[in-house]
Amino acid sequence: MATATTCRSLLLAVVVLISQLCGCTAYVGVDGFSVEFIHRDSVKSPYHDPALTAHDRVLAAVRRSTVRAAALARSNHGDGAVSEVVSRPFEYLMAVNVGTPPTRMLAIADTGSDLVWFECEPRAAAAGAARPSAIFNPSSSSTFGHVGCNSGACHALYGTSCDASSNCQYPPVIRRRLQDKRFGCSTSTNGTFVVDAMVGLGAGNSSLVGQLGAHTSLGRRFSYCLVPYTVKNASSALNFSDRAAVTEPGEATTALVRSEFEAYYTVELESVRIGNASFEHLSRVIVDSGTPLTFLDKALVDPMVQELTRRIGTGFPKVPSPQEPLQLCYDVGGPARRYSFSKSIPDVTLYLAVFGEAVTLKAENTFVEAQEGIMCLAVAPVTEKHPRSILGNLAQQNMHVGYNLDKGTVTFAPADCASSYNSLPVHG
Repeated sequence: MATATTCRSLLLAVVVLISQLCGCTAYVGVDGFSVEFIHRDSVKSPYHDPALTAHDRVLAAVRRSTVRAAALARSNHGDGAVSEVVSRPFEYLMAVNVGTPPTRMLAIADTGSDLVWFECEPRAAAAGAARPSAIFNPSSSSTFGHVGCNSGACHALYGTSCDASSNCQYPPVIRRRLQDKRFGCSTSTNGTFVVDAMVGLGAGNSSLVGQLGAHTSLGRRFSYCLVPYTVKNASSALNFSDRAAVTEPGEATTALVRSEFEAYYTVELESVRIGNASFEHLSRVIVDSGTPLTFLDKALVDPMVQELTRRIGTGFPKVPSPQEPLQLCYDVGGPARRYSFSKSIPDVTLYLAVFGEAVTLKAENTFVEAQEGIMCLAVAPVTEKHPRSILGNLAQQNMHVGYNLDKGTVTFAPADCASSYNSLPVHG
């Protein structure tokens, strides 16, 4: 897994021109803008490894799930919210243009973080550190400025200090949130981190979403539509402002509830239903695009496994799991039997509290092909190592998921995500 540590760096006030924000923008209009949401295994990603098979990538995603689930839980420990800059796995990337004139950079896009930072000059990489493809040069940007160490933005961060010029510096681990349209600028990293930036899409005020809402007329709204892992040569879409409205038939809206960490998008799950079987257990669930698997309380997962086992029946032999925490694995053989297996999987319906809405998970949301002909349940129980319930990105495939921080809601709707991106007009 790629890791990096961001050393003491200057806090910067960087004005990002919204009309130039995304280097891979598919559409810009009066109703907002849409950009390409690049999966880390895409051929467009620097993390793409052509030597891996599709099943290798699935098992790697499973391993990243457990690491990220543990990291999301760690972020809730201690006084205040702790955000480790790049020490946890991620799944999606986006391209951004920074400064004036713009520098195009490839950034991690993380719904579980409210940090926004870029690799900057002058840069002192540690031995063995990967060099990013682009580095922002503050001295070349007309919209750059330092944040003073006596400013409110600097004091809002735990562990900050002053440099010789009275500019604010932040430590490797940030314990509070950047404020007032400030972005971090990293001048030293180590490890194998090969992207140029991080764009937090979390619910905190300092995330990209929060800053767009505070300083533009776009509002604090965004959405994405995730293309299934099995669909090749198709891109997911990330939408902002009015383009983030979820209007597809069957949409389900629920309220976001208070989380221990402000950046997390958290909902209340009331029960799970499979056919006529209903399992009630009130729990708070983080909706996260950066965790592939879904993690739910054992009180829900155990009866789910029993009911799915009963409904799938004995037509497909059970096999051992190829990778923890995957469970309920079946040998489904070739394509024809794989189709029959998918048809045997019942819908899993999540009943959300507050507004009483329901989100239906199809076979592609609940099972994943972990090895050739081996299908496994993509839902794992919460454990001491992974103590947070998370609705992962496999469960969100082919769903238009819209976050509206102005209203405090999140909306889910079934969608054909491959066509939703490819049908966008290209912005010239």
